[in-house]
Amino acid sequence: PKQAAILKELSYFGQMRTDELQDFLSCSKASLNALQKNGYISYRKEEAFRRPEIQFTACATLPELNQEQKKAYEDIFSLLSKGEASVSLLHGVTGSGKTTVYIHLIDRVLKEGKSAILLVPEIALTPQMLKTFSSYFGDEVAVLHSSLTAAERYDEWKRAKQGSAHLVIGTRSAIFAPVNHLGIIIIDEEQEETYKSENAPRYNAEDIAKFRIVKANCPLLLGSATPKVTTRYFSETGKYHYFRLNNRFNQMSLPTVTVVDMKQELMKGKDTILSTYLKEELQSNIDKGEQSILFLNRRGANKLITCPTCGFTYKCPNCSVSLTYHSVNNKVLCHYCGYSETPNKFCPNCGGTLKYIGAGTQLLETELHQTFPGVPLIRMDTDVLSRAQTHEMIFEKFRTEKIPILIGTQMVTKGLNFENVTLVGVVSADQSLYSGDFKASERTFSLITQVVGRSGRGSKPGRAVIQTYTPENETIIQAADQDYDSFYASEIQVRRIENAPPFYDFVSITVTGDEEMKVLQACNYIKSRLTFAFQNTRNLDIIGPAPLFVVKVNNKFRYRVLVRCTLDRPIRRMIAGLIIEFNKDKRFKDLSVYADNDIHD
Repeated sequence: PKQAAILKELSYFGQMRTDELQDFLSCSKASLNALQKNGYISYRKEEAFRRPEIQFTACATLPELNQEQKKAYEDIFSLLSKGEASVSLLHGVTGSGKTTVYIHLIDRVLKEGKSAILLVPEIALTPQMLKTFSSYFGDEVAVLHSSLTAAERYDEWKRAKQGSAHLVIGTRSAIFAPVNHLGIIIIDEEQEETYKSENAPRYNAEDIAKFRIVKANCPLLLGSATPKVTTRYFSETGKYHYFRLNNRFNQMSLPTVTVVDMKQELMKGKDTILSTYLKEELQSNIDKGEQSILFLNRRGANKLITCPTCGFTYKCPNCSVSLTYHSVNNKVLCHYCGYSETPNKFCPNCGGTLKYIGAGTQLLETELHQTFPGVPLIRMDTDVLSRAQTHEMIFEKFRTEKIPILIGTQMVTKGLNFENVTLVGVVSADQSLYSGDFKASERTFSLITQVVGRSGRGSKPGRAVIQTYTPENETIIQAADQDYDSFYASEIQVRRIENAPPFYDFVSITVTGDEEMKVLQACNYIKSRLTFAFQNTRNLDIIGPAPLFVVKVNNKFRYRVLVRCTLDRPIRRMIAGLIIEFNKDKRFKDLSVYADNDIHD
């Protein structure tokens, strides 16, 4: 009877997995083997890929291109047709529909029997991109990023290698995807520093992309609303091709921006995170059933805890940084090594009253609950993300349940498209502006512009509020005006005066080790070798040794020697040879050294 039931089931379905058949009919493997032995059924092994879940609705036709998008698409496609390696910049304002241009380019590449790689800067953007592109290309799409299990990553890699998937979407590591017949590489939000790996193996995804397009004779397309200053300069000078989208795809205007001077709030005696104006705007959105995003690029509750009497602050014993207070678990935490401890009620040095300084996303969440009691909100930072609570789940909840307020760090600033979001608040615009890094203005302008661009992407007009203590700062004014051209014009002049990239290259040679004196001695050795090697080289400066912005991380001291030069092949070879020589020298066996020509701090 069991064998008869198996045959009946297989006669209907044709084929079934053995484990599913056994579970469904409660039969044994012996019954199957008996049927197989008598020639009634046969076994076949079939490879089944372990894939991440993708929820999408299949679309019959590609999205339509407007006139601007069509012109950009046709011009970029003409480069595709040449079969040559080239780099292009697609510069489009937030909401201009760069993704639609990507879809059409990838469709053309796939129809020609070739493959494509699309990189996004954050895992948070991968589900959204995956859902969009899977709607048009179905099982042609593979995804690669660090949130997948090892088995899922391996199988997606295998699908790309075997040719089952011709479009790979992922974060920076996806640049190594073993696709066949590469036709185009697209790097979205190309200005993001997350495309660079700071840990071994150290690499920049854009550099790897340039290497791959030369091997494959295909184009690289860089897309951004706020391109890197160097990328824009290379476009201006003809090294890169340049295409532009000046208007939003739905013909809606950019958000209207209001700058709030927080000094005025202090003068009125209001020592709160949110200004009166921003609170009123939030209340207006709540009343209208519209959604808001608040951006604050600091997690935790307070930047630090200090004693006004004796100056005591909680310091990390492993890193040269103050500990950040997290109110959720009443801990002070190091964001570099993870060290934590429970703070005292009073100063452990003098017994004085401790003061909590600076605001993070946790404190902002607390203030919002007090200001708008009973109003649902979501906080999104690395403290709340886990395998159980992913980026995708949080964004989907925000979208489907129409949660009034989303608080987040920089993971909410780019690439997201919520039609009901009509208000964006930049809570602390000054935070990244005065870091001392030559890229500080560029980074600040990009963050503010990107997050402001999340507002008004649907049919309703958008608005934004920027809170700052320096409203007269040129970068703040340019970001409020969404004026990239004005920002670029002023920033490129500063770079020219400072002999900074793109006019000269900065090569940083960094040494790390357990003993600070040994690290300094090694840096001085490197400086002396470089000085001797480049003594006859013009327009080359050797600066340092100098500590990194955070000199000690996880009990490792970090110092560097900076070379300002035009980085040609002989200089590259010299620096590479010096690093090889350093690693072979027994005097430096306890130290690590690496070189970097795209420094971030």
